Amino acid sequence: MSDIPLIPQSKLPHLGTTIFTQMSALAQQHQAINLSQGFPDFDGPQYLQERLAWHVAAGHNQYAPMTGVPGLRQAIADKTARLYDHRPDADAEVTVTAGATEALFAAITALVRPGDEVICFDPSYDSYAPAVALAGGVVQRIALQPPAFRFDARALAARISDRTRLVIINTPHNPTATTWPAEDFAALWQVIREREIYLLSDEVYEHICFAPQGHCSALSHPGLRQRSVVVSSFGKTYHMTGWKVGYCIAPAAISAELRKVHQYLTFAVNTPAQLALADMLAAAPEHYLDLPAFYQAKRDHFIRALAGSRLTLLPCEGTYFLLADYAAIADSDDVTFCRWLTTEVGVAAIPLSVFCDGPFPHRMIRLCFAKQNATLDAAASKLCAL
Repeated sequence: MSDIPLIPQSKLPHLGTTIFTQMSALAQQHQAINLSQGFPDFDGPQYLQERLAWHVAAGHNQYAPMTGVPGLRQAIADKTARLYDHRPDADAEVTVTAGATEALFAAITALVRPGDEVICFDPSYDSYAPAVALAGGVVQRIALQPPAFRFDARALAARISDRTRLVIINTPHNPTATTWPAEDFAALWQVIREREIYLLSDEVYEHICFAPQGHCSALSHPGLRQRSVVVSSFGKTYHMTGWKVGYCIAPAAISAELRKVHQYLTFAVNTPAQLALADMLAAAPEHYLDLPAFYQAKRDHFIRALAGSRLTLLPCEGTYFLLADYAAIADSDDVTFCRWLTTEVGVAAIPLSVFCDGPFPHRMIRLCFAKQNATLDAAASKLCAL
């Protein structure tokens, strides 16, 4: 028998370590202020932490039901009804997942067949395309144009074919910090309503929305919600990204297929965290209701702190990210600029081109403002010196 080690043929040969991991590692290596990866440098609610500790101490540490603990699924259904005028069935239509990324993967795996086409809009979150590839699908990308990065129904209609199976959208949108108004959902519906096309709506920043109309969800549209998987994240809402608890809402028939994937991908999410989140939703709904104002204050603080810089800031309607055009500072590409910014200036950011497949000729970076004001001030001081 040969002693040569076996090397598997890669199913994702063009992928390496994500830019988020790379930039965070580079920031740590150079002691740079990390505004790259999207996580807060402050903790979540004290009550939520106390409830987690209570449930652990009370012995609630065994497997949860595969679909999620009943109390949390019911709390999610209640919240959804309160916000979007639609009450999903807590038993048949709500599934708790190991973070939003698992929900996205499970939905894509359940819905996409080999050869199916999936439309997404660039810049787009980096987990979509690999999941489509692993399901045997083909990604069809539509570029959103700065500075508005607005959905164009005509461009979507022109790209749809008989093989189109799924459209993926994200609102509030990472990385562009834009949002989908109700009229865009209506226009999307007119394009796909006569076809067997599903919608995957990534709404993990639903409670971090500053648009005048507030967050518009696919769940609020009677037609779209009958063929949609809507994904959300407790990590974003409660500043606890390391807990990795998310959920998705979909009609019963879609949920049944999604759960077939979920049960063999994760089976169940950790029990004490689910119980603590159910307690938090019931006891303190003001947290998610107040979250837009909380993050808008951080956004505005950071914008004021950057007023003396040569960066051109783009509008921010949601998420905890701010886009900045650095063309007045350097003519290098955005990946090179971000590495220089980290190693020489001491501020880590994310280049926007990594969210696109193909040329992205604009000089733009993404900065995370989910940080303490002192962190934002320190970063702004360095950026204003450029």
